[in-house]
Order: sequence, then C-alpha cells, then structure tokens
Amino acid sequence: MIVVERRESQANLPPGWDTERIRKVLAHYEEQTEDEAVAEDEAAFERQDQTLMEIPNELVPLVRELIAQHQTRT
Repeated sequence: MIVVERRESQANLPPGWDTERIRKVLAHYEEQTEDEAVAEDEAAFERQDQTLMEIPNELVPLVRELIAQHQTRT
C-alpha cells in the first residue's frame, strides 16, 4: 500500500500535481518489473527530441525554471 502524506498546502508541488498524481506515479514505479524499468530507461536514451545530461544539483532549480519558461512559450 502506498501512503502519501496529505498536507494542508500543496504549494510545494509543481502546477498540475496533487496527491492523487503522486500516488499514481509511485504505484507505476513500485509495480514495475526490473525488465520494464530497463526498457523504459533504454527508450529514454533513444529519443531524438530530448537530451539526457548530468548537471550539478545546485543548478537544477535554474534548469527547471528555463524548462518551464520554454514550455509556456510553446
């Protein structure tokens, strides 16, 4: 059973996210087999429209902000 703490304020969640969406994402990954997880990872590396890269943790908020700005323009 997946337990998600319900908070009075969901201000820390990204737009469009709520406890139900979090439960669904957690359930997806907790119920996934190892083979399914590997296939999902491999598919991500094969995508031609996105790039996976490592960035320093301290830059993550800035990168997220840039992505959000890009998404609002498209």
